[in-house]
Amino acid sequence: MDSNRPSIQFFEGISEELSDVSLRRHQGTGVRTVLMKFETLKSIERFRSYTNRFANAMRLVDSEGEINVEPDSVKFIFSGPEGDDLERVECRFDIARDDHWERFMRFMHRYAESNGMAYGEPNQN
Repeated sequence: MDSNRPSIQFFEGISEELSDVSLRRHQGTGVRTVLMKFETLKSIERFRSYTNRFANAMRLVDSEGEINVEPDSVKFIFSGPEGDDLERVECRFDIARDDHWERFMRFMHRYAESNGMAYGEPNQN
């Protein structure tokens, strides 16, 4: 893995692929909520989680360094005929401080650019 390429890791050394991210700001408090979605988790699929050290947080790594995030919630959504096919994982956390938000956004811009993602407004129906 290229050490300059931004990565998201639940287990040290196993980079996960983000499939979607949603950013919201609470009107009353100004606290920002991030919801990251992963359609697959390499650490689960390869069972490497048992041989690699758990990071105790989600690690966001880029050229600026490392951000350790302790998610407020992590949901595993299963589907399939037996209900045991991993459909996606949703990881939610809040960011209250402006300087933490700015650092997170720098990471997200680098991650998006490196992985061919683009920013888009949600559809308002």
